[in-house]
Amino acid sequence: MFVIGTDTFLVSPLLPTLTQYYGISTSISGFMVSSYAFGYMLSALIVGPISDKYDRKKILIIGLTVFTLATAACGLANNFPIMLLTRFIAGVAAASAGPQIWAAIPLLFPKEQVVKTMGYATSGLAIAQIIGVPLGSYLAGWSWRFPFFFVGSIALILTILVISYMPDLNEATAKPHSVNIYQEFSQNKSVLKLLFSYLLFQTANFCGFSFIGTWFAKSFALPVASIGSLILIIGAGQFIGSLIGSHLVQIFTLPKAFLLEFLLFIAGYLILPFSSSAIAATIILAFIYLIGGAIFPLFMSTLQSQAGNARGTISSLSNAAMYLGEAIGGVFGGILIKNFTGFYGIAAFTVIGVILAMLLYAQQGYFKKVKSNNQ
Repeated sequence: MFVIGTDTFLVSPLLPTLTQYYGISTSISGFMVSSYAFGYMLSALIVGPISDKYDRKKILIIGLTVFTLATAACGLANNFPIMLLTRFIAGVAAASAGPQIWAAIPLLFPKEQVVKTMGYATSGLAIAQIIGVPLGSYLAGWSWRFPFFFVGSIALILTILVISYMPDLNEATAKPHSVNIYQEFSQNKSVLKLLFSYLLFQTANFCGFSFIGTWFAKSFALPVASIGSLILIIGAGQFIGSLIGSHLVQIFTLPKAFLLEFLLFIAGYLILPFSSSAIAATIILAFIYLIGGAIFPLFMSTLQSQAGNARGTISSLSNAAMYLGEAIGGVFGGILIKNFTGFYGIAAFTVIGVILAMLLYAQQGYFKKVKSNNQ
């Protein structure tokens, strides 16, 4: 999850540098975020049912191998179209890996440890922001190519470790038929509402996160290395949130913790655009992503609770929703950051999206009681 997260967020602090290198407009720079996300989304829809029917570990290994090569190739992209293509392929490959991790957790851990363990997996994404993305920013001080080579090298090592040590990820139960699984899910209104809510949340979330670096560069005139340092602090907030999320559930119960985290996330974005300095903005963003780190495992656990034996498929659908959200957020964010002063346009877009997601969860009663598998 660390490697996938690093590659997912890698372009964000590099956008100002890459925009200048390729000689493109800021309004289309978000397509470097969106191309990876579209690749992930399209691949996830195919890989999910396949992984429920065949060997998850083999699919994970194939995906990591292609991911390694495609990410390294991003560092060799000398023009904008080639960068979009290599980012797209990297997204396609990443979709073979990420869903297998989420699907593995309910298989390898008892039910009472699922939320906590998903929090640990989420912390891999947070560590990507704490270590991977800022390190990428520092490396970009010498060349924007180095961060991609760094991630590709780590992915190669990880591929070898997965081959050697990852346990079997197949269930000793009848496999769902891949041809019919999407038809079954399409008739499950609860699953569709959860996925749409998750799409709304992630569209809003990535619209904000993807352009933090651009905002810091434009409004506070910060160089890429300084942006990386501040994103390190923001990532630390998400890391802490991913670890304390299960404790908040124990203290408040799942429904109350879920609602509280939604409200705090919204409040953070309401005050963020009024930040008078990059330091103030970083502190607020660290709080926002602390809440984001805590809420992400709750999204995943509610979705997995609806999966039955089709865990790979529901993981892929949720990841497809997340990366579709990243793609949409990247497109809208590029337009908003160019046409609105500071972060006001992006913050308003984010608040509206998260409120809509919260209302969908409220409509299904998730803030009143814990949903069971057959509800």
